[in-house]
Amino acid sequence: MANARTLEAHRPTPQGTPDKEPTVRVAPRSWGERRKLFVARLRRFLRPPRRLKLTREGKYFVGITFGVGFAAINTGNNLLYLLLGMLLSMIVVSGVLSELSLRDLTVVRRLPPRAQVARPHLVEIEVFNHKRRIPSYAIEVEDLRAGQPADKRCFFLKISPRSAQVAAYRRTPARRGRDRHVGFRVATRFPFGLFEKSRELNADGDLIIYPAVDPVVLPTNVPGDRLGGNTALGRGSGDEMLSLRAMRDGDDPRDIYWRKSVEQMIIRERAREVRRDVSYAIDSLHPGATPDDDWSARFERRIRDVASRAVAHIKRGDGVTVRTRGGERVRATSAVGADPVLRFLALLEAKPVEERAAETASVGPARPPVEAAS
Repeated sequence: MANARTLEAHRPTPQGTPDKEPTVRVAPRSWGERRKLFVARLRRFLRPPRRLKLTREGKYFVGITFGVGFAAINTGNNLLYLLLGMLLSMIVVSGVLSELSLRDLTVVRRLPPRAQVARPHLVEIEVFNHKRRIPSYAIEVEDLRAGQPADKRCFFLKISPRSAQVAAYRRTPARRGRDRHVGFRVATRFPFGLFEKSRELNADGDLIIYPAVDPVVLPTNVPGDRLGGNTALGRGSGDEMLSLRAMRDGDDPRDIYWRKSVEQMIIRERAREVRRDVSYAIDSLHPGATPDDDWSARFERRIRDVASRAVAHIKRGDGVTVRTRGGERVRATSAVGADPVLRFLALLEAKPVEERAAETASVGPARPPVEAAS
């Protein structure tokens, strides 16, 4: 049976029914797609792999080299030709050694899990040298962020072969939102400091900047109160004492109030725990196409105030709900912490009223708004 099955498995297919895979036809690209692809390839081809910049000392050196060259040509002095050859050889050696330092380097960025406005945080930069025998000297790594000037650098004096070096820089954010890191600029002035050769590496990374949180002193509420109205306490198993009464059959002996239990046993009746909840509303819709400076300043102050009060309530054990006029909402309690609220406020963006009206018209009639205390 085994031999029969083997022969059946290896039996050639009959003629007229060839065993071929189905051919997949790819739709031809349009003229616009081909043009975009060609432009992208042309830019990638014409983009220089290295960038070279003269330093102040390098400008003096190049000027002296040109002067010696003109003098050698005009006078025909062999010593001047020899000096010119030495100066040109230094330029060649500088280019070769700087290229060796920049090759085979991998840069990794380590961002903190969270950051906050007006509070410094550390960003670690690790550079790994993949070369087997040649070290890299005087490496300067510049962290690039989208839409912001590059102002943070890390310097590595020497990176040995097949080893890594770690450095960190401190940064204090000035505004909330998403901080997009797009890559690195790796540069070196090795060996003579005449030229700065650099290359750019792509490395995406996002860091959410939370809004600033100010210390807030909340009013002392009666346990069980809910913002916007008082709630009557009932019998339950909370920590607060509601009343005292004589002990009955079936009562828990752990509730005996010994200070009053002189002639007979007195039981403490505990209050029912009522969760405190607070809700804040933020107007995220601005009139007109773009918000003016006054509206933007009020919007940012409101976000900072809501973030400060939300953190204070969560630390006290309250539940916090944040709603916007645009329909977004988020809720956080002491069990999950303030991260959901702070992240929501960090990414909250203002929208024009016309855009929200168009979205509502496309989706359908909106629900009636829920009143929120602020």
